[in-house]
Amino acid sequence: MDVLSEVLKVVRLQGAMFYNGEFSSPWSLCSPASSMVAPHLAPGAGHIIIYHLLTEGRAFARLVRGERIALDAGDLVIFPHGDEHIIENGPPTKTVELAKEVARIAAQGLKLSRFGGGGEVTKFICGFMACDPQLSRVFLSGLPSVFKVSLHDNASGRWLENSIRFSVDEADTSRAGGEAVLAKLSEVLFVETLRAYIADLPADQTGWLAGARDAEIGKTLALMHRNPAQPWTIASLAKEAGMSRSVLAQRFRHYLSEPPMAYLTRWRLQLGAQMLASTSYSVARIASEVGYESESAFNRAFKREFGSPPARFRNQSRSTHKNSA
Repeated sequence: MDVLSEVLKVVRLQGAMFYNGEFSSPWSLCSPASSMVAPHLAPGAGHIIIYHLLTEGRAFARLVRGERIALDAGDLVIFPHGDEHIIENGPPTKTVELAKEVARIAAQGLKLSRFGGGGEVTKFICGFMACDPQLSRVFLSGLPSVFKVSLHDNASGRWLENSIRFSVDEADTSRAGGEAVLAKLSEVLFVETLRAYIADLPADQTGWLAGARDAEIGKTLALMHRNPAQPWTIASLAKEAGMSRSVLAQRFRHYLSEPPMAYLTRWRLQLGAQMLASTSYSVARIASEVGYESESAFNRAFKREFGSPPARFRNQSRSTHKNSA
């Protein structure tokens, strides 16, 4: 059972590519935090994840106060938490701040942009993933502020890179369905990146991503995410995963630092919060759909987790969404 797939079914990632650059050294660009970019790229999105795919040449990426990461053609660098960052190549030069250019960049689409000092050429494509910050927290919390993955390491990655390059080159021809193709490729690219990152985790790594890779704990997580409303107990989960209750409890806590039932409770409430914000379902219906036998039990648990009862949370969420739209 693939727990990552089960989570992503609920998170509903929405991707797009928004920038196509050909820069010659020396050059240095500072990309603002995703909270500044989101209103222009994905209005109303709770969180966006920025990435850059190098298709030719080389460059360096870093957080504003972080160490440089060397990038070569085929490398994808991703900023899961939306931190402000710098992409650059060549001798030291003045960094161009893009904070005031976001609206123009978003408006021009994938029309090729050229910039730089006339030296070594670097080509790259920039994209983003929009997601719900609450539901995405399960896997985002296990990711660093920046990391890279090489698409040249396997055949599927090379195919994906070639497909993206072709689709971006075709973007200016206004062929029907072009935006939809790029959106799907962006989503596939992000999922492949997560899979590669999980596969390369050290053997002694803990956290949600490491737990998802573990056969038994991954199966336990997948059971919870596939059927969160199921009246799970530690005994029924252990039976399905092929472990004793004590071993399941010990290994689950090792990876996720909390008991299985506490994790399940939090996930149910996060699902409830998402449904309150995005649907007109009654609180009673939402309580039932996320596994609570009564509306009152759901209300009490929800208030403990989020600090306000479901009805007030719904009103606040709609007000926030209306103001950001």
